[in-house]
Amino acid sequence: MDPLTQGVIGAAFPQAIARKPKIIAAGLFGFAAGMVPDLDVLIQSDVDPLLYLEYHRQFTHSLIFVPIGGLICAVIFQVLFGRFFGLAFKQTWLFCALGFGTHGLLDAFTSYGTMLLWPFSDARFSWKIVSVVDPLFTVPIVVLLVLSIWKRRRGFAQLGLVWAGLYLGLGYMQQQTAISMGYVLAAERGHTPIRIEAKPSFGNLLVWKTVYETADAFYVDAVRVRVGPQVFPGASIAKLDVARDFPWLEQGTQQARDIERFRWFSDDYLARDPGNPNRIIDVRYSMVPNEIAALWSIGLDPAATAESHVDFSTHRGDVRAATERLKGLIFAR
Repeated sequence: MDPLTQGVIGAAFPQAIARKPKIIAAGLFGFAAGMVPDLDVLIQSDVDPLLYLEYHRQFTHSLIFVPIGGLICAVIFQVLFGRFFGLAFKQTWLFCALGFGTHGLLDAFTSYGTMLLWPFSDARFSWKIVSVVDPLFTVPIVVLLVLSIWKRRRGFAQLGLVWAGLYLGLGYMQQQTAISMGYVLAAERGHTPIRIEAKPSFGNLLVWKTVYETADAFYVDAVRVRVGPQVFPGASIAKLDVARDFPWLEQGTQQARDIERFRWFSDDYLARDPGNPNRIIDVRYSMVPNEIAALWSIGLDPAATAESHVDFSTHRGDVRAATERLKGLIFAR
C-alpha cells in the first residue's frame, strides 16, 4: 500500500487499545513504525537491477520479523520521545510492534506479493482485493484517527479498523464476482483457462483487471462489477517461450538466470514485449486494466557477456491519458 495508508493502519491498532493519556503517543509511534518496513527499498544494486525486486517486501515484511522490527523502532523512539510522553519501554515496544506488524499483512491484500513466511518460504502472498492506492479505503480511517486524537477516545480508532475490515471484505466479494465474469468471458471465447486472476484497477473496487492463461497465451480484459456490470474486452498476447523468443540466449548465462528470477517475481505471467523484441514484460499490471501496457519489464542484450545482468525498466507512459481511459471504464462512458 501507499505510505500514508500504511501509516494510518499502523496507527489505528495501537490507538485502538491505548488508554486515554497514551492515545497520541500510540498513534504517532504506530504511524511511524507502520511505514518503516518499506525502507527495504534502499536495498539496491547498480550492478544487479533485480536485487530490489528480491528484497522489497521480503524480510522486513515477514511475520517473524515483527518483534525485531518493533524493537528497533521502540529503541529509537524511546530515546527520542519516550520521556516526553512518559512511556515505559514495554509500552513503546508494544505500540511499535503493532504498527510494524500491520505493514506486511496490509501489503498482502494488494497484488504485488509479500513474503509473510520468510525465511521458511519465499512464497509471495498476494490476495489482490484492494488497490495499492485507494482513497475510499484510506480517507475515512484518517478522519477517524484524527477524531480519536482530538477527542482522546480510542473508539474512533476502533471504528477505523471496522471500516478497514468491511472494505477489505467488500473487496473480496468484488474479486470473486470479477473472477466469475472472467470465466464466463473465457467460455464465450471457447477457452478453458489454466488459471485466472482478478485485481482491482487503480484507486477503486468497481473496475477489475482479469487475466487468464491458456496453453499458449494470456488474455487481458476488464470487468465492472455489480454496479452496472459490464465487460470491457481487452487483448491477448503469446506466453513467453525463451527458446522460441530468444534463440540466441545461452543457458547458464546471467541473463538466462535473471529471466527465471523475473519469472518468480511475476508468477510466470511473462510475455515478449510486442513493441520491443528484446524485452520481457509482466502481463499482470497496466494502468488501464483492459490493456497490455506493462508497468515494468526486463531487457536483454544479445551482445552482453555471460556475466551481464538484464536491465529493469518501469513504464509510466502518458499517465493523464491513461487516467482518462480508466475513468471511462469506471463511469462506463
